[in-house]
Amino acid sequence: MKAKILSVAMVAGTVLLYFSGCAKRNGVEAGAGACDTMAVRYSTQVLSILENNCYTCHNGPGASSGVDLSNYDAFKGWAGSGFVTADITGAPGHVPMPYGLPHLSDCDINTIIAWIHQGMPNN
Repeated sequence: MKAKILSVAMVAGTVLLYFSGCAKRNGVEAGAGACDTMAVRYSTQVLSILENNCYTCHNGPGASSGVDLSNYDAFKGWAGSGFVTADITGAPGHVPMPYGLPHLSDCDINTIIAWIHQGMPNN
């Protein structure tokens, strides 16, 4: 009897998690319509996020903490190391970025993470 109740509870929980976790379908956030993460472009989507949120501190030779994100190769290096994802998501042990400013939107975070998972193309 306990095994049957446990099985039903597990199936119900799995179904509930599946449907509550479907915020993205076909690479677009449900209800948002503007957060396409299927084929992220560095030159338009990622660069725009960097310019609007990161370049105040991380641009050029005097970049904060020596983290210069002002060009593709530099950003790709930091993104490939895992630091970008950890910092923009506020992972334990990392200072949430952008420092002292509002957090990135979920769409911006998902866009950068999608670009990293897509192989960080210079497109």
